Amino acid sequence: METVTRMRLVGGNLALDFVNTRVGPPGAAPDDDVLTGYPELIAWGVYASDLTDADATALRRRARDDAAGADATFLRALGTRDYLDGIFQSLAARRRPESTALDRLRDDEADALAHARLDQGSGFAWTWRDDHSLARPLRPVVHAAVGLLTTAAMERIKRCEACSFVFYDESKNRSRRWCSMEDCGTAEKMRRYIAARRSRLARKRPGDPTPGPPSDAPPGSSAAPAGAT
Repeated sequence: METVTRMRLVGGNLALDFVNTRVGPPGAAPDDDVLTGYPELIAWGVYASDLTDADATALRRRARDDAAGADATFLRALGTRDYLDGIFQSLAARRRPESTALDRLRDDEADALAHARLDQGSGFAWTWRDDHSLARPLRPVVHAAVGLLTTAAMERIKRCEACSFVFYDESKNRSRRWCSMEDCGTAEKMRRYIAARRSRLARKRPGDPTPGPPSDAPPGSSAAPAGAT
C-alpha cells in the first residue's frame, strides 16, 4: 500500500521507524498515522524490510482466515507503538522511561525470542523466517528496540526539532537536529529565512536600499520565494 510510504524511514533503527508511523507537531496530538489496520501493518513491514513479499503473502492469507485474530494483533501493535514511543520520547528528552513500559518491552522481547531461531551467516543472528503467526511483524521491532537500548549511546537518541519523529543521531559531532534535511530541515531553514526577511522589511526606513538575500538564506536562493512578504 502506497500510504505507508508517506512516513520516511529516517529513524536509523527499525523500532524508531515503527514509532514514526504516526506524526504530529511536538507537544500536540498526532495528526497523521499510516497504521490504520492489519493490512497496513503488513505493508509497513515490507516497506521497512521487516517482512519479505513471501512473508506478507502468507500473513495476508492467514489474516483472511482469522479476521478476529488479525484485528487483535493490530490493536496489540498500536499498544506496542505507544509504549515504545513513550520510551524513546523520554530518552530524547533526557528523562528516565517509565518502568511499566520497560517491563512490557522485556515481556515482548521474551515472546519474540521464543518464536525466533539463531541462523548463521557471517555471524549468528536472530531470525523469524519460520514464524508464521499474525504477530510476526512485531517480533523484529521489539528486538530492535532492545538492541538499541542495550548497545547504543542514549544521548544519540533524539527528537526532530520540527516534528515528533525520533531518530538515532549517527553524525560524528552529534549535531543532527532534524529527521531529515529534505523534509523538516529545509522547511525550518525556509521558515527562519522568511521570518528574518519580514523582520528586516518591517525595520526598513523609506529610501533605504532593498536588502539582498541574508547570509542564512537557503543554498542557491537569490530572493525570497513568491509570496514570502
